[in-house]
Amino acid sequence: MSDSLVIIPTYNEKENIEKIIRKVFSLDYAFEVLIIDDGSPDGTASIVKNLQLEFPKQLHIEERKGKLGLGTAYIHGFKWALARNYEYIFEMDADFSHNPKDLIKLRDACVNGADVSIGSRYVKGVNVVNWPMGRVLMSYFASMYVRIITRINIQDATAGFKCYRRIVLETIPMHKIKFVGYAFQIEMKFTAIKYGFNVVEVPIIFTDRTEGTSKMSTRIFREAFLGVIQMKVNSWFRNYNR
Repeated sequence: MSDSLVIIPTYNEKENIEKIIRKVFSLDYAFEVLIIDDGSPDGTASIVKNLQLEFPKQLHIEERKGKLGLGTAYIHGFKWALARNYEYIFEMDADFSHNPKDLIKLRDACVNGADVSIGSRYVKGVNVVNWPMGRVLMSYFASMYVRIITRINIQDATAGFKCYRRIVLETIPMHKIKFVGYAFQIEMKFTAIKYGFNVVEVPIIFTDRTEGTSKMSTRIFREAFLGVIQMKVNSWFRNYNR
């Protein structure tokens, strides 16, 4: 059994899922993969189950009925991981916007002192490929907005490519994580920092998906925009002692 689990939420990722799984398993370090599939009608789960015949000990799947939100998918995966003996638990997209090779860098950062490592698009300039300029500016200024409101010094506050040490996920009370869209990524970083964990950014190059359909929407951005203020206010009334 590996000490490192990569959690990949999926919804209609049949074009990407086999390729991303094989790429992770081709790395020099032995990662395991947990797919959280929200009832993909395109047969994503069936592809994963067929691959389990080839990778019975490395590949796992949890199926849920319907789209229940990114945040709840990751929390489901976190609880699954904590019920087992994984020390390093990762978040990663299925669409190759996150380069699987960077899993090694994120793990190394946590091995060498970080409690949470973030694959950051903005810690060294703007490292984004194939995004339209409007999307780049929206993402960049969203992170700036988060820094202003929350006072956390994270350049890429909305990043979804991360590694957690086990102790972080054991400490954060998951039932108090409120957001289910991309605001979930902000809330997890903010909460980890409030608990005093060492959160570091690791530079990566983010490449927009070339296959499949993006799940981003204006509703998701609206949740994040309003949610940051709500999250900050709520933090004034919470105890973050470990």
